[in-house]
Amino acid sequence: MKVFGLEEIKRVLPKLDLFPLIKQGFKAYSSGLTVVPPVGEMIFDDPPGDVHIKYGYIKGDEYYVIKIASGFYGDTNLGISPSQGGVMLLFDQKTGQEVAILADECYLTNVRTAVAGGICAEILAPKKIDCIGVIGTGVQARMQVAYLSGVTDCRSLKVWGRSDKGVKKYIEDMSLDGWDIDKASTTDDIAGSCDLIITATASKSPLLKKNKLKKGTHITALGSDSPGKQELEEGIFEIADLIVADSIVQCVERGEISHGIKNKIIDQSDITELGNIIGTDNTVRCGEGQITVADLTGVAVQDIQIAKAVYEACERLD
Repeated sequence: MKVFGLEEIKRVLPKLDLFPLIKQGFKAYSSGLTVVPPVGEMIFDDPPGDVHIKYGYIKGDEYYVIKIASGFYGDTNLGISPSQGGVMLLFDQKTGQEVAILADECYLTNVRTAVAGGICAEILAPKKIDCIGVIGTGVQARMQVAYLSGVTDCRSLKVWGRSDKGVKKYIEDMSLDGWDIDKASTTDDIAGSCDLIITATASKSPLLKKNKLKKGTHITALGSDSPGKQELEEGIFEIADLIVADSIVQCVERGEISHGIKNKIIDQSDITELGNIIGTDNTVRCGEGQITVADLTGVAVQDIQIAKAVYEACERLD
């Protein structure tokens, strides 16, 4: 069994075209060509954090993959900073033999999540984007934007975060990459002025409100990957013209969609799965008078696709 560390992983990633790989994974998942068991999860309260175990395989593929990823949010009172960790394990699908460990420290999870956000923006966001709104200042708030570079020409951002220090650092860092960034005083400011909104927090109470959203807006919500988390007011689903889930079965249990289901605003028949609209025409793109929402909880098939590609690329390293 081979072990590849973060340095090797980061060397090969720029050479990989991840968008088509992740799209293929979503399509296989929605076509019933995968085996993806329910998410394994551990929740920690003191200090707060969670660990997700996602695993599965694509039928007829060469490998199966088990991914462990953790996110601990830190505790400023104890002087503990936020941290992430993780590994991806590859096994031979025919023999069950161990093939490789990708000791990625959660980096590949972050990349595949950012790619999924980029895919959603590519097919669901308005054709013309004047301003991108970002709620959150952490890793995903940065990586989601970075992976939009090939999707839209828009380089105008508004960012909101709970910490003034975090917002200031976000603006300083992202400005170096050519983004024109304004600080939003409230999340309502983002809701009323942005065409594409990304929510990337671990919030347990809604940050975006139904009556503050303007028409012609697409929202990619990715913070609610565990029961109890919520970034969108559930009433947003009442006014949404299209609701997309990366995995319907996961989102009705642990995503933003779960709050709409629980409050009987929507039911499962109102949800479209991402893999079923990839490759279709532009009729799913948000129009001027519409609101679209993508709920991303993270699906094992994303881990499968990126782990396979990275492992094979690492094998080719000199």
